[in-house]
Amino acid sequence: MKAQAVQRLLYEQQQFPIFQNRMYDSAVAARNCTRGDIRLVEDLRSGLVYNAAFEPALMQYDDHYQNEQAVSGMFQRHLQQVAEVVARGLGRDRLVEVGCGKGHFLETLQAGGFDITGFDPAYEGSNPGVRKEVFSEGVMSPARGLILRHVLEHIPDPVAFLGQLARANGGAGRIYIEVPCFDWICRRRAWFDVFYEHVNYFRLTDFHRMFGRVVESGRLFGGQYLYVVAELDTLRQPERDPADAVAFPDDFTATLAHFDGVRDCAIWGGASKGVIFALLKERRGSPVGTVIDINPAKQGKFLPGTGLRVGAPAEEIDRLPTGTPVFVMNSNYIEEIRAMSRGRFELIPIDTTHKES
Repeated sequence: MKAQAVQRLLYEQQQFPIFQNRMYDSAVAARNCTRGDIRLVEDLRSGLVYNAAFEPALMQYDDHYQNEQAVSGMFQRHLQQVAEVVARGLGRDRLVEVGCGKGHFLETLQAGGFDITGFDPAYEGSNPGVRKEVFSEGVMSPARGLILRHVLEHIPDPVAFLGQLARANGGAGRIYIEVPCFDWICRRRAWFDVFYEHVNYFRLTDFHRMFGRVVESGRLFGGQYLYVVAELDTLRQPERDPADAVAFPDDFTATLAHFDGVRDCAIWGGASKGVIFALLKERRGSPVGTVIDINPAKQGKFLPGTGLRVGAPAEEIDRLPTGTPVFVMNSNYIEEIRAMSRGRFELIPIDTTHKES
């Protein structure tokens, strides 16, 4: 008797860079980056969505990884909104940020008077509030609340990981989780938001099945991110609800054709979206010519996959002809970009090509 399928295939792509935000010193090295495949599936037992082709052993983060968004005023405002949710849901004392990265959000909270400790073994700064180790059982007395921003999508077994965090925190307290919103990706046909680094893709309903008590939940950053505040001691193994099956569109990559034939163009945004947009556009025979990014750590470096060089706004704005088509990788930043570029270009936001119904 044939075994019942435990996965439903949603989407496939081959040979994506394993790191979208790892920057390279030469175009050759960037084109020769390590690659992996995408096999996005819905688990028919848990209802969770993940890349079944993901290989954790490939993922070795180092100081060439650059994903700092906080240089943008728009993103700073987003972080302030997150701080308000944290204060409301977790309080302001005895907090821990797990996977605090370069520490920017932690320092935003510290500046607002929060009592918080960060944990990240890859942290490179000198803030005494950050411990360069993994948050685990016995490293400190239980916190009132844990903060997990844009970490869970990188973890191969997210429910087991949340269980480890709960045990490390004495089995109690609340947790704030923020991740990209898979419903938004599906509705907007945002094929540029599916990449190798993210093994998991979450919906709000996933977290309501993971936790017995969700204190607060919602969407942030123009709907691109979702968040939950939940009680750690109510964590449970999620079970798929057939009435809540993933609504993955058959025409997910249809908007790719909208960008064909646009040559002598630029993209604004040399992070994850830009890497995938440039790669798939190149594969369709319509390559991008110029990449612009405001992050100084990316400027003068090269994007994985295509080997495109990233230029600073000051370098590229006056060099490009007036009226150049510039694809904006995130419409949240379009007014910021319009002001910075002095209205010289035809700005085309890629995430509004397919409007939500």
